[in-house]
Amino acid sequence: MVCIAAFIILAIIGVFVAIISIFKPKIGKAYWKMFKKAWGCLWKKVRLQKCETGFKEDVKNTLLSRVIIKHPKLVKPLSILIEILSVLIVAVTVWALLTAIKSMLALWALGSCNVTKPSACSLGAEICSIDEDEPKNIFEATGRWFTEWGEIFEAIPDKFKTYSIEDYGFEYIIIGKEDNEKAKAVDIFDPGCSVCLSSYRNQMAANFFENYSVRLVPFAIQDADNTYKFKNSEIVVRYAFAANKISSTYALKIIDSIFTGKNHDGISYQKLINDDFDKEDIVSRMDLWLKAAGANDNEIIKIKELSESEEITSIMNKNREIIEKELKIKGIPTMLLDGKKHTGLWKSE
Repeated sequence: MVCIAAFIILAIIGVFVAIISIFKPKIGKAYWKMFKKAWGCLWKKVRLQKCETGFKEDVKNTLLSRVIIKHPKLVKPLSILIEILSVLIVAVTVWALLTAIKSMLALWALGSCNVTKPSACSLGAEICSIDEDEPKNIFEATGRWFTEWGEIFEAIPDKFKTYSIEDYGFEYIIIGKEDNEKAKAVDIFDPGCSVCLSSYRNQMAANFFENYSVRLVPFAIQDADNTYKFKNSEIVVRYAFAANKISSTYALKIIDSIFTGKNHDGISYQKLINDDFDKEDIVSRMDLWLKAAGANDNEIIKIKELSESEEITSIMNKNREIIEKELKIKGIPTMLLDGKKHTGLWKSE
């Protein structure tokens, strides 16, 4: 292990030696000679051959040369310590390489380098993530590490999969009328997600809803403890699906008002619902939107009753199962479009 650890250390400091050797070539030559010996020893180890170069002893003798003269009794324990440190260096390096590989595979397969907490990955798409609970101890963390590998390998075939909207039994809100002449798209979003708001506005600016037959799927993200990432999203999703039972126009009015509407002070209704409004304020505001869309008092009462019914709960649970289990979505907004799964902010072309 000593020669492997030495190779790792020499490889790391090689960049600095290369710069220093520009001004002091002798240092570069000495380093290169040592590096070649380390590589030769490592290559033999890889091929399961005995390292005959004596490099291990050279390293130990170099590190212990002063100790031998002044404190000969410490040579043996220090030699053992060098072996232990070498094992640790190799173990940490192997773990770091595996973690780097896992992160890159996760980024490619799942859209985020962090499988458990996608929002923690700055390299992934801009999303509102669906996070899992944090491991409580080292045993859970170890188990999670291997579980994440499993999730990645399960997701790899999906990169080459053609998604057909008809394969998934979403409950959705359709924009306009069914039009078989247009390509179909499923747009999954959380009413409280600011990225979803930006995507929605980008889609409107690019006439996306006119060019595709779009099915909107409002979805309230839940964290691992079953609380909602945006505390009032559940109320909005329930109301939207309840309104859709009477007229898709009513449901679309609620969604459009949250994503594009502002109050008299110019504050977005999404921000108000997330930060300021309580349930009563939200319901009152949605009732006003429903009236503006043409709903009468009886319809509004019916929508209120439906929003708290088991029927709407069942719809939300069904969509959650499809989104988290079947599609394995780690963040939203996510769209099924042109046979592909697109996660993250939709940008206007």
